[in-house]
Amino acid sequence: MTEPTSDTVSRPRALWRRFTALYHRALCVVLVVALVILVIPVSMQIFSRFTHIIPHYIWTEEMARFLFVWVIMIGAMLGVRENTHLDVDIWPRLAPKPDAALRIFGRLMMLVMAVVFVYAGIEFTEFAWYRISELAELPLWLIHIAWPITGITWLVFLGEHLLDDILVILGRAPPPASHMPEAL
Repeated sequence: MTEPTSDTVSRPRALWRRFTALYHRALCVVLVVALVILVIPVSMQIFSRFTHIIPHYIWTEEMARFLFVWVIMIGAMLGVRENTHLDVDIWPRLAPKPDAALRIFGRLMMLVMAVVFVYAGIEFTEFAWYRISELAELPLWLIHIAWPITGITWLVFLGEHLLDDILVILGRAPPPASHMPEAL
């Protein structure tokens, strides 16, 4: 039996990084599209309230709410990938290994939340599977499925970050540039 070489170990990791980078870019595009579309029903609501040019459309409020939930969830997904969400920076600058250990603890807590989102989100989606919204008559699972998708996405991105932190602790990778302690 031969020992794995650095090429065979790093190739799956490189593919994983490529996948998460592509998924991140796709989420960014979806977020921009959702925000652009969100402007339409919100603008219609505003103009219909203050002018008589267009009639009052009730479905616009429901559509704006659906899109707003998705915008928030996609933003939370991106925040986890970019290390800007669910991260409180109250500790002083530490050496790379203790800093990585602290990040692992925080990421494990986020992992618990991600599992809750997946498990409860699946139940939440099943509850809405055969229901439709009152005004726009859209299937409610379209909005409820945002929770398990967010949880699964957090698991994917947290896995990438946890691996990086474990490699820092093992001394096999340099610490991320954003977590390097400043020189005194």
